[in-house]
Amino acid sequence: MQVESLINARWVIPVEPGHEILDFHSIAIDQGRIHAILPTSEAREQFIAQRTVDLPRHALIPGLINAHTHAAMSLFRGLADDLPLMDWLQQHIWPAEARWAHEEFIADGTRLAVAEMLRSGTTCFNDMYFFPDVTAKVAAQAGIRSVIGLILIDFPSAWAEDTDTYLSKAVEVHDQFRNEPLVNTAFAPHAPYSVSDEPLQRMLVMANELDIPIHMHVHESGEEIRQGIEKHGCRPIERLQTLNLLGPSLAAVHMTLLNDEEMVRVADSGASVVHCPESNLKLASGFCQVQRLLDAGVNVALGTDGAASNNDLDMLGEMHTAALLGKGVANDPSALPAEQVLQMATLNGALALGLAEETGSLVVGKAADITAIDLGQPQTQPVYHPVSQIVYAAGREQVSDVWVAGQRLVSNSRVNCMDVQGITLNAARWGQRIGSE
Repeated sequence: MQVESLINARWVIPVEPGHEILDFHSIAIDQGRIHAILPTSEAREQFIAQRTVDLPRHALIPGLINAHTHAAMSLFRGLADDLPLMDWLQQHIWPAEARWAHEEFIADGTRLAVAEMLRSGTTCFNDMYFFPDVTAKVAAQAGIRSVIGLILIDFPSAWAEDTDTYLSKAVEVHDQFRNEPLVNTAFAPHAPYSVSDEPLQRMLVMANELDIPIHMHVHESGEEIRQGIEKHGCRPIERLQTLNLLGPSLAAVHMTLLNDEEMVRVADSGASVVHCPESNLKLASGFCQVQRLLDAGVNVALGTDGAASNNDLDMLGEMHTAALLGKGVANDPSALPAEQVLQMATLNGALALGLAEETGSLVVGKAADITAIDLGQPQTQPVYHPVSQIVYAAGREQVSDVWVAGQRLVSNSRVNCMDVQGITLNAARWGQRIGSE
């Protein structure tokens, strides 16, 4: 039988079902989807491929899903480091956005982010930023899968001047990209402290009508909780539940400060949590109780946050940090084992974004979103357990190949679909402009 592509690898790690590692297996791809997963010896006999890729030292995993980004903020990388969250945000980032966050900035910053993410094995990202239409166009042109946040915030911006405009433009962007196969949308109210009740209620009605998820920063800092109690008489989680926002469609980002009762509320609601360990650490936002959330039945995904607060978009690094931090927070070396963290970075992200039927695991019929990691390097030898080596030892420089919907966007560690040199030079020019003011 003829197929478009055949990838022969040392290991295939499908994630679904969990704990399965397939030795000397191949993935056959046809029409952008996984057609078969079988031993390489059988694949060579059964399939005639237009393109064959032999990866004898590599592990194939589902493409990594970065469940929380502000892609264009890559152009603010390192602009205001080593500051408390609210100082960083209100005194530095928001003024910089007011000065620079226009369409050209969004396009160039998103290109920089997409190039970095593809090179490090990410095949899907969930974004929250201004000019979501520009982000969607850049992502679609590059061929990466995306969930584009339809931003909502109380104050005016270059994107919209008031609630009516934010919401009307949200619908326009959703309609503009509804037939783009790699672009999905989600409502993206910024945070409980920056969006008031009436816009949130209107947004919820629209989200239900459009059947799209909601992506929001929640319980990120003690100051957010203090403001919530002062202004609304309750903690943010309780307010969101009162507004009927705490439910299966919500992907709540950070969630570093939850008490026991709130963990039960989140679990009972069916909401997902997006854990951003490196950003939380850098901004000293607190510690997400990941293992306790998982034990309670909460779906926990993984994200990097923006490069302005991380300062990278490296999901392999994020897995490493999540695993180690999770053990320290739980005071338990068995907490967040490698297989669980890999699932957080793949299938759990797909579940949080409503994409689990399309991506997140290597299953016949799903889109061929695949990342290849070369474990034959000194830093990942010997290999007793490939998942452990990926989570605890591998670096993003070991990502050799990336496929999205069957298209090989990275080959032999080079991004094929973008002018990386031009993007990098352009980012340097932006740095000179922004840094000179």
